[in-house]
Amino acid sequence: MNKSLSLTLHNALRHYFGYEQFRQGQEEIITEIINKRPVLAVLPTGAGKSLCFQLPSLLMEGITLVISPLISLMKDQAEALRSRGISAAYLDSTLNSNEYGKILYDTLNGRVKFLYVAPERLANPQFIAFAKRANISLVAVDEAHCVSQWGHSFRKDYYNIPSFIALLPKRPLVAAFTATATEEVRYDILHRLQIVSAKVVVSGFDRPNLHFRVQRSMDKERSLLEFLAKHKEESGIIYCATRNKVELVTQLLVRQGYLALRYHAGLTPEERQANQDYFIGGQVRIIVATNAFGMGIDKADVRFVVHYNMPKDVESYYQEAGRAGRDGKQAECLLLYDKSDIAINTYLIGHDQPDLAWKDREMKLLDKMITYCNTSACLRKYLLEYFGERLTGRCNNCGNCSRTQNATWRRFLNL
Repeated sequence: MNKSLSLTLHNALRHYFGYEQFRQGQEEIITEIINKRPVLAVLPTGAGKSLCFQLPSLLMEGITLVISPLISLMKDQAEALRSRGISAAYLDSTLNSNEYGKILYDTLNGRVKFLYVAPERLANPQFIAFAKRANISLVAVDEAHCVSQWGHSFRKDYYNIPSFIALLPKRPLVAAFTATATEEVRYDILHRLQIVSAKVVVSGFDRPNLHFRVQRSMDKERSLLEFLAKHKEESGIIYCATRNKVELVTQLLVRQGYLALRYHAGLTPEERQANQDYFIGGQVRIIVATNAFGMGIDKADVRFVVHYNMPKDVESYYQEAGRAGRDGKQAECLLLYDKSDIAINTYLIGHDQPDLAWKDREMKLLDKMITYCNTSACLRKYLLEYFGERLTGRCNNCGNCSRTQNATWRRFLNL
Protein backbone atom coordinates (compact mmCIF):
# COMPACT_ATOMS: atom_id res chain seq x y z
CA MET A 1 0.00 0.00 0.00
CA ASN A 2 1.07 3.56 -0.74
CA LYS A 3 2.61 4.91 2.50
CA SER A 4 1.29 8.41 1.88
CA LEU A 5 -2.27 7.08 1.45
CA SER A 6 -1.94 4.92 4.55
CA LEU A 7 -0.82 7.95 6.57
CA THR A 8 -3.76 9.98 5.23
CA LEU A 9 -6.21 7.23 6.19
CA HIS A 10 -4.78 6.89 9.69
CA ASN A 11 -4.93 10.68 10.19
CA ALA A 12 -8.57 10.68 9.04
CA LEU A 13 -9.35 7.74 11.34
CA ARG A 14 -7.95 9.65 14.31
CA HIS A 15 -9.54 12.97 13.34
CA TYR A 16 -13.08 11.83 12.56
CA PHE A 17 -13.49 8.74 14.73
CA GLY A 18 -10.87 9.01 17.48
CA TYR A 19 -9.25 5.60 16.81
CA GLU A 20 -5.54 4.96 16.52
CA GLN A 21 -5.63 1.71 14.54
CA PHE A 22 -7.82 0.05 11.94
CA ARG A 23 -9.41 -3.29 12.70
CA GLN A 24 -8.70 -6.31 10.54
CA GLY A 25 -9.77 -5.75 6.93
CA GLN A 26 -10.82 -2.12 7.33
CA GLU A 27 -7.82 -0.42 5.73
CA GLU A 28 -7.86 -2.78 2.73
CA ILE A 29 -11.56 -2.09 2.10
CA ILE A 30 -11.19 1.66 2.53
CA THR A 31 -8.23 1.70 0.14
CA GLU A 32 -10.31 -0.05 -2.54
CA ILE A 33 -13.05 2.59 -2.19
CA ILE A 34 -10.59 5.50 -2.21
CA ASN A 35 -9.13 4.07 -5.43
CA LYS A 36 -12.66 3.98 -6.88
CA ARG A 37 -12.90 0.20 -7.10
CA PRO A 38 -16.13 -1.63 -6.17
CA VAL A 39 -15.89 -3.90 -3.16
CA LEU A 40 -17.86 -6.58 -1.33
CA ALA A 41 -16.80 -6.70 2.31
CA VAL A 42 -17.66 -9.58 4.64
CA LEU A 43 -16.72 -8.70 8.21
CA PRO A 44 -18.01 -10.31 11.40
CA THR A 45 -20.54 -8.52 13.60
CA GLY A 46 -18.83 -5.78 15.57
CA ALA A 47 -15.86 -5.50 13.19
CA GLY A 48 -16.71 -1.93 12.12
CA LYS A 49 -18.33 -2.30 8.70
CA SER A 50 -19.93 1.16 8.67
CA LEU A 51 -16.58 2.89 9.17
CA CYS A 52 -15.37 1.20 5.98
CA PHE A 53 -17.63 3.37 3.84
CA GLN A 54 -17.94 6.38 6.15
CA LEU A 55 -14.24 7.20 6.35
CA PRO A 56 -13.45 7.10 2.60
CA SER A 57 -16.63 9.08 1.88
CA LEU A 58 -15.30 11.91 4.03
CA LEU A 59 -12.22 12.03 1.80
CA MET A 60 -14.23 11.99 -1.44
CA GLU A 61 -16.39 14.58 -3.15
CA GLY A 62 -20.12 14.08 -3.48
CA ILE A 63 -22.85 12.37 -1.51
CA THR A 64 -22.82 8.86 -0.11
CA LEU A 65 -26.18 7.12 -0.45
CA VAL A 66 -26.49 4.35 2.12
CA ILE A 67 -29.10 1.67 1.42
CA SER A 68 -30.20 0.08 4.66
CA PRO A 69 -33.02 -2.37 5.46
CA LEU A 70 -34.30 -0.96 8.78
CA ILE A 71 -35.45 2.45 9.99
CA SER A 72 -33.80 1.85 13.37
CA LEU A 73 -30.50 1.05 11.68
CA MET A 74 -30.64 4.18 9.52
CA LYS A 75 -31.57 6.31 12.53
CA ASP A 76 -28.77 4.93 14.73
CA GLN A 77 -26.04 5.38 12.11
CA ALA A 78 -27.17 8.87 11.10
CA GLU A 79 -27.32 10.00 14.73
CA ALA A 80 -23.89 8.49 15.44
CA LEU A 81 -22.41 10.48 12.55
CA ARG A 82 -24.10 13.70 13.64
CA SER A 83 -22.73 13.22 17.16
CA ARG A 84 -19.26 13.38 15.56
CA GLY A 85 -20.11 16.59 13.73
CA ILE A 86 -20.65 14.83 10.38
CA SER A 87 -23.74 15.78 8.37
CA ALA A 88 -26.12 12.85 7.89
CA ALA A 89 -29.85 12.34 7.36
CA TYR A 90 -32.30 9.54 6.71
CA LEU A 91 -35.59 9.25 4.87
CA ASP A 92 -38.39 7.13 6.25
CA SER A 93 -42.17 6.90 6.24
CA THR A 94 -42.55 8.90 9.47
CA LEU A 95 -41.43 12.17 7.83
CA ASN A 96 -44.03 14.69 6.70
CA SER A 97 -43.73 16.34 3.30
CA ASN A 98 -41.98 19.43 4.69
CA GLU A 99 -39.36 17.37 6.57
CA TYR A 100 -38.83 15.14 3.53
CA GLY A 101 -38.47 18.10 1.19
CA LYS A 102 -36.02 19.90 3.50
CA ILE A 103 -33.72 16.85 3.65
CA LEU A 104 -33.66 16.58 -0.14
CA TYR A 105 -33.05 20.34 -0.47
CA ASP A 106 -30.22 20.30 2.08
CA THR A 107 -28.64 17.29 0.38
CA LEU A 108 -28.70 18.97 -3.03
CA ASN A 109 -27.09 22.05 -1.49
CA GLY A 110 -24.18 20.21 0.11
CA ARG A 111 -25.46 20.23 3.68
CA VAL A 112 -25.85 16.43 3.92
CA LYS A 113 -22.90 14.13 3.27
CA PHE A 114 -24.57 10.79 4.13
CA LEU A 115 -28.15 10.06 3.13
CA TYR A 116 -29.71 6.82 4.43
CA VAL A 117 -32.67 5.25 2.62
CA ALA A 118 -34.51 1.94 2.54
CA PRO A 119 -34.37 -0.02 -0.74
CA GLU A 120 -38.09 0.64 -1.35
CA ARG A 121 -37.28 4.34 -1.70
CA LEU A 122 -35.29 3.70 -4.89
CA ALA A 123 -38.51 3.08 -6.87
CA ASN A 124 -40.10 6.36 -5.75
CA PRO A 125 -40.41 8.81 -8.71
CA GLN A 126 -39.81 11.88 -6.51
CA PHE A 127 -36.67 10.35 -5.05
CA ILE A 128 -35.43 9.28 -8.49
CA ALA A 129 -35.87 12.87 -9.74
CA PHE A 130 -33.85 14.10 -6.75
CA ALA A 131 -31.12 11.49 -7.27
CA LYS A 132 -30.63 12.52 -10.90
CA ARG A 133 -29.77 16.03 -9.70
CA ALA A 134 -27.65 14.97 -6.73
CA ASN A 135 -23.93 14.29 -6.96
CA ILE A 136 -23.98 10.70 -5.65
CA SER A 137 -20.41 9.44 -5.69
CA LEU A 138 -20.84 6.26 -3.60
CA VAL A 139 -23.69 3.84 -3.04
CA ALA A 140 -23.06 1.78 0.11
CA VAL A 141 -25.28 -1.30 0.39
CA ASP A 142 -25.53 -2.23 4.06
CA GLU A 143 -26.63 -5.73 5.16
CA ALA A 144 -25.94 -6.85 1.60
CA HIS A 145 -27.01 -10.46 2.22
CA CYS A 146 -30.55 -9.04 1.84
CA VAL A 147 -29.75 -8.69 -1.90
CA SER A 148 -29.40 -12.42 -2.41
CA GLN A 149 -32.38 -14.73 -2.77
CA TRP A 150 -30.16 -17.27 -0.98
CA GLY A 151 -29.41 -14.91 1.89
CA HIS A 152 -31.16 -15.38 5.23
CA SER A 153 -32.90 -11.96 5.20
CA PHE A 154 -33.78 -11.68 1.51
CA ARG A 155 -35.55 -8.43 0.54
CA LYS A 156 -36.87 -8.29 -3.03
CA ASP A 157 -36.72 -4.47 -3.04
CA TYR A 158 -32.92 -4.74 -3.05
CA TYR A 159 -33.32 -5.79 -6.70
CA ASN A 160 -34.13 -2.11 -7.40
CA ILE A 161 -30.53 -1.06 -6.84
CA PRO A 162 -29.02 -1.76 -10.31
CA SER A 163 -31.97 -0.23 -12.19
CA PHE A 164 -31.88 2.81 -9.93
CA ILE A 165 -28.14 3.28 -10.51
CA ALA A 166 -28.67 2.97 -14.28
CA LEU A 167 -30.98 6.02 -14.16
CA LEU A 168 -28.29 8.29 -12.70
CA PRO A 169 -26.38 10.58 -15.08
CA LYS A 170 -23.04 9.35 -13.70
CA ARG A 171 -22.51 5.84 -12.32
CA PRO A 172 -21.42 5.98 -8.69
CA LEU A 173 -19.07 3.53 -7.04
CA VAL A 174 -20.84 0.61 -5.33
CA ALA A 175 -19.63 -0.96 -2.09
CA ALA A 176 -21.52 -3.76 -0.34
CA PHE A 177 -21.21 -4.92 3.28
CA THR A 178 -22.42 -7.91 5.26
CA ALA A 179 -21.46 -9.97 8.31
CA THR A 180 -22.59 -13.38 7.09
CA ALA A 181 -22.39 -14.66 3.53
CA THR A 182 -21.35 -18.07 2.26
CA GLU A 183 -19.45 -18.29 -1.02
CA GLU A 184 -22.72 -18.97 -2.85
CA VAL A 185 -24.37 -15.89 -1.34
CA ARG A 186 -21.32 -13.72 -2.11
CA TYR A 187 -21.47 -14.82 -5.76
CA ASP A 188 -25.19 -13.97 -5.88
CA ILE A 189 -24.63 -10.52 -4.32
CA LEU A 190 -21.97 -9.62 -6.90
CA HIS A 191 -24.23 -10.57 -9.79
CA ARG A 192 -27.41 -9.02 -8.37
CA LEU A 193 -25.62 -5.71 -7.80
CA GLN A 194 -23.82 -5.97 -11.15
CA ILE A 195 -20.38 -5.56 -9.59
CA VAL A 196 -18.86 -8.88 -10.64
CA SER A 197 -15.40 -7.31 -10.91
CA ALA A 198 -15.52 -6.11 -7.30
CA LYS A 199 -12.77 -6.91 -4.84
CA VAL A 200 -14.13 -9.39 -2.27
CA VAL A 201 -12.64 -8.89 1.19
CA VAL A 202 -13.43 -11.55 3.77
CA SER A 203 -11.74 -10.71 7.06
CA GLY A 204 -12.69 -13.92 8.82
CA PHE A 205 -15.77 -15.18 10.59
CA ASP A 206 -14.23 -16.28 13.88
CA ARG A 207 -15.26 -14.52 17.08
CA PRO A 208 -12.84 -16.01 19.63
CA ASN A 209 -14.51 -14.30 22.60
CA LEU A 210 -17.84 -16.10 22.02
CA HIS A 211 -18.49 -19.40 23.81
CA PHE A 212 -20.96 -21.55 21.84
CA ARG A 213 -23.07 -24.21 23.51
CA VAL A 214 -26.03 -26.37 22.51
CA GLN A 215 -28.16 -27.74 25.32
CA ARG A 216 -30.74 -30.42 24.55
CA SER A 217 -33.67 -29.72 26.82
CA MET A 218 -37.12 -31.19 27.35
CA ASP A 219 -37.93 -28.36 29.77
CA LYS A 220 -36.72 -25.15 28.18
CA GLU A 221 -38.31 -22.88 30.76
CA ARG A 222 -36.31 -24.52 33.54
CA SER A 223 -33.11 -24.56 31.43
CA LEU A 224 -33.49 -20.87 30.64
CA LEU A 225 -34.08 -19.88 34.27
CA GLU A 226 -31.07 -21.94 35.40
CA PHE A 227 -28.92 -20.14 32.83
CA LEU A 228 -30.21 -16.67 33.75
CA ALA A 229 -29.62 -17.33 37.46
CA LYS A 230 -25.89 -17.37 36.62
CA HIS A 231 -26.11 -14.13 34.60
CA LYS A 232 -28.33 -11.93 36.79
CA GLU A 233 -26.29 -8.77 36.46
CA GLU A 234 -25.66 -9.11 32.73
CA SER A 235 -27.36 -7.88 29.60
CA GLY A 236 -28.68 -10.35 27.04
CA ILE A 237 -31.00 -11.20 24.17
CA ILE A 238 -33.33 -14.20 24.10
CA TYR A 239 -34.49 -15.19 20.61
CA CYS A 240 -37.70 -17.13 20.03
CA ALA A 241 -39.09 -18.55 16.78
CA THR A 242 -42.60 -17.06 17.04
CA ARG A 243 -44.37 -14.02 18.44
CA ASN A 244 -46.45 -16.23 20.75
CA LYS A 245 -43.30 -17.77 22.23
CA VAL A 246 -41.85 -14.28 22.77
CA GLU A 247 -44.96 -13.36 24.77
CA LEU A 248 -44.84 -16.54 26.87
CA VAL A 249 -41.12 -16.29 27.65
CA THR A 250 -41.40 -12.57 28.52
CA GLN A 251 -44.27 -13.33 30.91
CA LEU A 252 -42.24 -16.16 32.47
CA LEU A 253 -39.28 -13.87 33.14
CA VAL A 254 -41.42 -11.06 34.54
CA ARG A 255 -43.10 -13.52 36.93
CA GLN A 256 -39.64 -14.59 38.07
CA GLY A 257 -38.69 -11.02 38.85
CA TYR A 258 -36.61 -10.22 35.77
CA LEU A 259 -36.97 -6.83 34.10
CA ALA A 260 -37.54 -8.05 30.55
CA LEU A 261 -39.20 -6.50 27.49
CA ARG A 262 -40.59 -8.04 24.31
CA TYR A 263 -39.88 -7.26 20.66
CA HIS A 264 -41.66 -8.63 17.58
CA ALA A 265 -43.41 -7.41 14.43
CA GLY A 266 -46.85 -7.66 16.03
CA LEU A 267 -46.16 -4.70 18.32
CA THR A 268 -46.73 -1.09 17.39
CA PRO A 269 -43.69 0.70 15.94
CA GLU A 270 -43.73 2.97 19.01
CA GLU A 271 -43.50 0.05 21.46
CA ARG A 272 -40.79 -1.68 19.43
CA GLN A 273 -38.70 1.48 19.33
CA ALA A 274 -39.25 2.23 23.02
CA ASN A 275 -38.32 -1.31 24.08
CA GLN A 276 -35.23 -1.25 21.87
CA ASP A 277 -34.17 2.11 23.33
CA TYR A 278 -34.67 0.87 26.91
CA PHE A 279 -32.51 -2.17 26.18
CA ILE A 280 -29.73 -0.28 24.40
CA GLY A 281 -29.77 2.42 27.07
CA GLY A 282 -29.42 -0.17 29.84
CA GLN A 283 -32.71 0.54 31.62
CA VAL A 284 -33.60 -3.15 31.10
CA ARG A 285 -31.11 -6.00 30.92
CA ILE A 286 -33.09 -8.54 28.89
CA ILE A 287 -35.03 -8.33 25.64
CA VAL A 288 -37.03 -11.30 24.34
CA ALA A 289 -37.45 -11.14 20.57
CA THR A 290 -38.10 -12.77 17.25
CA ASN A 291 -35.56 -12.36 14.47
CA ALA A 292 -37.17 -8.97 13.79
CA PHE A 293 -34.77 -7.61 16.42
CA GLY A 294 -31.09 -7.06 16.13
CA MET A 295 -29.90 -6.14 12.65
CA GLY A 296 -27.52 -3.26 13.17
CA ILE A 297 -28.14 -3.04 16.91
CA ASP A 298 -25.10 -1.32 18.38
CA LYS A 299 -24.88 -2.46 22.01
CA ALA A 300 -21.38 -3.50 22.93
CA ASP A 301 -21.98 -5.09 26.34
CA VAL A 302 -24.41 -7.89 25.47
CA ARG A 303 -22.98 -10.72 27.59
CA PHE A 304 -25.25 -13.50 26.34
CA VAL A 305 -27.53 -14.49 23.49
CA VAL A 306 -29.90 -17.37 24.14
CA HIS A 307 -31.81 -19.05 21.32
CA TYR A 308 -34.91 -20.49 22.97
CA ASN A 309 -35.69 -22.14 19.63
CA MET A 310 -33.34 -23.37 16.93
CA PRO A 311 -33.17 -20.92 13.97
CA LYS A 312 -33.89 -22.26 10.50
CA ASP A 313 -30.38 -21.76 9.10
CA VAL A 314 -26.79 -21.33 10.23
CA GLU A 315 -26.46 -17.81 8.75
CA SER A 316 -29.34 -16.51 10.88
CA TYR A 317 -27.98 -18.23 13.97
CA TYR A 318 -24.44 -16.91 13.57
CA GLN A 319 -25.54 -13.34 12.92
CA GLU A 320 -27.94 -13.33 15.88
CA ALA A 321 -25.44 -15.01 18.22
CA GLY A 322 -22.84 -12.51 17.02
CA ARG A 323 -24.71 -9.69 18.74
CA ALA A 324 -23.06 -10.87 21.94
CA GLY A 325 -19.64 -9.62 22.99
CA ARG A 326 -19.19 -6.79 20.52
CA ASP A 327 -16.87 -5.16 23.08
CA GLY A 328 -14.44 -8.08 22.62
CA LYS A 329 -15.04 -9.46 26.11
CA GLN A 330 -16.19 -13.00 26.83
CA ALA A 331 -19.83 -13.74 26.05
CA GLU A 332 -22.12 -16.80 26.03
CA CYS A 333 -24.13 -18.09 23.08
CA LEU A 334 -26.56 -20.79 24.23
CA LEU A 335 -28.95 -22.66 21.97
CA LEU A 336 -31.73 -24.63 23.69
CA TYR A 337 -32.75 -27.48 21.44
CA ASP A 338 -35.36 -30.19 21.21
CA LYS A 339 -36.94 -32.01 18.30
CA SER A 340 -40.05 -29.82 18.32
CA ASP A 341 -37.84 -27.03 16.90
CA ILE A 342 -37.59 -29.01 13.67
CA ALA A 343 -41.37 -29.09 13.31
CA ILE A 344 -41.68 -25.35 14.03
CA ASN A 345 -39.13 -24.42 11.38
CA THR A 346 -40.54 -26.86 8.83
CA TYR A 347 -43.94 -25.21 9.32
CA LEU A 348 -42.46 -21.70 8.97
CA ILE A 349 -40.60 -22.65 5.78
CA GLY A 350 -43.76 -24.20 4.33
CA HIS A 351 -45.71 -20.99 4.86
CA ASP A 352 -43.06 -18.44 3.82
CA GLN A 353 -43.24 -18.88 0.04
CA PRO A 354 -44.94 -21.12 -2.53
CA ASP A 355 -41.73 -21.51 -4.59
CA LEU A 356 -40.77 -25.21 -4.44
CA ALA A 357 -37.09 -24.69 -5.36
CA TRP A 358 -36.79 -22.10 -2.61
CA LYS A 359 -38.43 -24.42 -0.08
CA ASP A 360 -36.14 -27.28 -1.07
CA ARG A 361 -33.07 -25.12 -0.47
CA GLU A 362 -34.44 -23.84 2.84
CA MET A 363 -34.97 -27.42 3.99
CA LYS A 364 -31.36 -28.25 3.11
CA LEU A 365 -30.20 -25.26 5.16
CA LEU A 366 -32.39 -26.43 8.02
CA ASP A 367 -30.72 -29.85 7.84
CA LYS A 368 -27.33 -28.16 8.37
CA MET A 369 -28.69 -26.31 11.39
CA ILE A 370 -30.04 -29.57 12.81
CA THR A 371 -26.62 -31.14 12.30
CA TYR A 372 -25.05 -28.29 14.27
CA CYS A 373 -27.43 -28.98 17.15
CA ASN A 374 -26.63 -32.70 17.17
CA THR A 375 -22.92 -32.82 16.44
CA SER A 376 -20.50 -33.89 19.14
CA ALA A 377 -17.62 -32.22 17.30
CA CYS A 378 -16.26 -28.71 17.93
CA LEU A 379 -19.10 -26.21 17.40
CA ARG A 380 -16.80 -23.37 16.34
CA LYS A 381 -15.15 -25.62 13.76
CA TYR A 382 -18.57 -26.52 12.36
CA LEU A 383 -19.61 -22.87 12.08
CA LEU A 384 -16.38 -21.69 10.48
CA GLU A 385 -16.28 -24.53 7.98
CA TYR A 386 -19.87 -23.70 7.03
CA PHE A 387 -18.62 -20.27 5.92
CA GLY A 388 -15.60 -21.70 4.13
CA GLU A 389 -12.92 -21.28 6.82
CA ARG A 390 -10.76 -24.03 8.26
CA LEU A 391 -9.99 -24.61 11.91
CA THR A 392 -7.40 -27.22 12.78
CA GLY A 393 -8.12 -29.12 15.96
CA ARG A 394 -10.55 -28.12 18.69
CA CYS A 395 -11.27 -24.54 19.72
CA ASN A 396 -11.44 -25.43 23.45
CA ASN A 397 -14.00 -22.64 23.81
CA CYS A 398 -17.34 -24.31 23.09
CA GLY A 399 -19.65 -26.63 24.96
CA ASN A 400 -18.63 -29.70 22.97
CA CYS A 401 -14.90 -29.12 23.42
CA SER A 402 -15.41 -28.59 27.17
CA ARG A 403 -17.46 -31.78 27.41
CA THR A 404 -14.81 -33.77 25.54
CA GLN A 405 -12.00 -32.25 27.60
CA ASN A 406 -13.73 -33.19 30.86
CA ALA A 407 -14.98 -36.61 29.77
CA THR A 408 -14.36 -39.46 32.23
CA TRP A 409 -12.68 -41.58 29.58
CA ARG A 410 -10.10 -38.84 28.93
CA ARG A 411 -9.26 -38.59 32.63
CA PHE A 412 -9.06 -42.40 32.79
CA LEU A 413 -6.58 -42.46 29.90
CA ASN A 414 -4.76 -39.44 31.35
CA LEU A 415 -5.23 -37.41 28.13
